Amino acid sequence: MRQRFEQQINLRTVAISDVKFPLKSRDELPPVLMALQYIFITPDLNKKVFELLEKKVCSDKKKTGRKGMDLWHMLVLAVVRHALGTNWDRLEYLANYDLLLRSVMGVHATAFIEDEKIEFSYQTILDNVSLIDEDLLWQINLLVVDAGHKLVKKKEDEALKLKTDSYAAETDVHFPTDLNLLWDSVRKCLDMVGALQKIASLNGWRKIKNIRKVLKSQFRATSQKVFKGRDEHQKRQFVKQYLHRARMLEAKVEEVIKNQPVALDKEEVIKAIIAELVKYKNYVTKFTDQIERRLLKGEMIPAEEKIFSIFEEHTDPIAIGWLTKGKLNKKVELGHLLLVTSDQYQFIMDYKVMEKQRDAWQVSGLCERIKKYYPAEKIKSHSFDKGFWSKGNLATLQDAGIEQVVLPKKGRHNKEDKERESDAEYKKLRNAHSAVESNINMLDHHGLNRCMDKGLHGFKRYAGLSVLAYNLHILGNALKAKAKAEEERRKKQRLKAAA
Repeated sequence: MRQRFEQQINLRTVAISDVKFPLKSRDELPPVLMALQYIFITPDLNKKVFELLEKKVCSDKKKTGRKGMDLWHMLVLAVVRHALGTNWDRLEYLANYDLLLRSVMGVHATAFIEDEKIEFSYQTILDNVSLIDEDLLWQINLLVVDAGHKLVKKKEDEALKLKTDSYAAETDVHFPTDLNLLWDSVRKCLDMVGALQKIASLNGWRKIKNIRKVLKSQFRATSQKVFKGRDEHQKRQFVKQYLHRARMLEAKVEEVIKNQPVALDKEEVIKAIIAELVKYKNYVTKFTDQIERRLLKGEMIPAEEKIFSIFEEHTDPIAIGWLTKGKLNKKVELGHLLLVTSDQYQFIMDYKVMEKQRDAWQVSGLCERIKKYYPAEKIKSHSFDKGFWSKGNLATLQDAGIEQVVLPKKGRHNKEDKERESDAEYKKLRNAHSAVESNINMLDHHGLNRCMDKGLHGFKRYAGLSVLAYNLHILGNALKAKAKAEEERRKKQRLKAAA
């Protein structure tokens, strides 16, 4: 059984609406917590956010049973993790010992009996925050952007100036080569065999530790020869030895798969381990074949056949390949391109994790999403860089009713292109387009430099949470500026009254 938040607080607990924030602090956390407080104390926004959370988390759950983490605590902790770009261990510490965070969560007491203190364990935080998904985050982001616009817009019908760009968000993978990917596959096969040994008897695996040691030594020696050696004959010999040992292991693993061990009451566990063993054995087959073709036969491996990680298979070689975008000192990146659209108030209005796609393919879908989710908003201008150029994209944007489309053309310009891009307003908006880079940099600092969650589902959730933390930070900055102005006004009134 879950609830939105604790209704019956005791006399020692600080009410969320009464939490005071340090207005002079330059840390990232206070503005984000201020924005979360704003969501909680604004009735209409509070109702909509909690309805979304209940629909996602509680829709298929019974209203009886053991009490689960409050929905408010789930949202706050999920946002704080990305606001600080931190890990689960530090989040556990903050949830239990940071007074400002605990006050916004509604669990901080001015005085308490130690046994009554509400604490959150590592696994509880991890399990509950992981229940939030990409669709829920998208809907909450729309509400936050709408609340931000109502707060910062001088006129209700003020038109928006949008900027769109993409950048590479990394997956948590090491630099891939055929040789180390084969070693990853081999060692995971040995891990699965080791797991089987613990619950059932296996013949022929008495020296599994020695097999691992020999294969690792062979992998390291082969890598040294291939990447640093000069003698081509020696390179080929080391590669052949490495492939020979990998194929010997593959044959032994195949025997285990064909003759599965039996253990009483452990059938399901054995099936799960065998399924993983089959997966990693197939990777061994794939990489031994690729190494032989590339290093021994001199073939070029097509991009669509390449795999960049056996742990994060969604890392797509076609969509991203080897990325150098947006990072001056990095020659290579692995991850997904993230499409980001921000407005003149720095709110991120739209984002998308791109799979097997490039910039120029995104304009039509982006226009549809803007029209669908922001039907009441007027778009004064929309700027892009040259990577989005195509005649079809220019026509799509012009047909969408945008007053000024800033889409620089690649290659040679004709007379019409020169006239379009020489317009004074066009030049001004094109120069202002670089502001989206600062939005992307800030997004990087909200956890979206490298995704630490697993799988494509985890990657998309990670992106959504980072964008939500970013938008709450922008909203919090606006609330902070408003509070500082109010404080300054009161100070002047006090001085005037004293005089």
